[in-house]
Amino acid sequence: MIRYSLICDREHEFDGWFASSDGFDAQLAAGEVLCPHCGSPNVSKALMAPNIARGKALSADTSPQAVFAEKLGMMMLALKKHVEENCDYVGDAFAEEARRIHYGEAEHRDIYGEATLDEARELIEEGVEVAPLPVMPRRSAN
Repeated sequence: MIRYSLICDREHEFDGWFASSDGFDAQLAAGEVLCPHCGSPNVSKALMAPNIARGKALSADTSPQAVFAEKLGMMMLALKKHVEENCDYVGDAFAEEARRIHYGEAEHRDIYGEATLDEARELIEEGVEVAPLPVMPRRSAN
């Protein structure tokens, strides 16, 4: 695996892990490398200090599983960004608000928030459509 410091056209800096340099180049050319802060596909490598390995050399994992994991991570970031930009955040009141919308007590709108596992199970049993969002670490936007 190789880590690159990346930057988008809006100057958001973030890290990306790739199976190889060629893997990064291929994903970038295909528009699959997105800024996790704003979703911009206009990403390039940022200036970074070299990381010199001591002892055993690190090998790049180009296995299908590693390539899939890279793509899946980028897709999860894009999904999370889309939800945050297009849905209303209702926090801990998610289960209650989802029920109100489902039963027509509140105007239909797309929402996201937090629910316990028990609350999610109860919603599913009632026929309320819910799905978990990927939990991604927060990175600071510069």
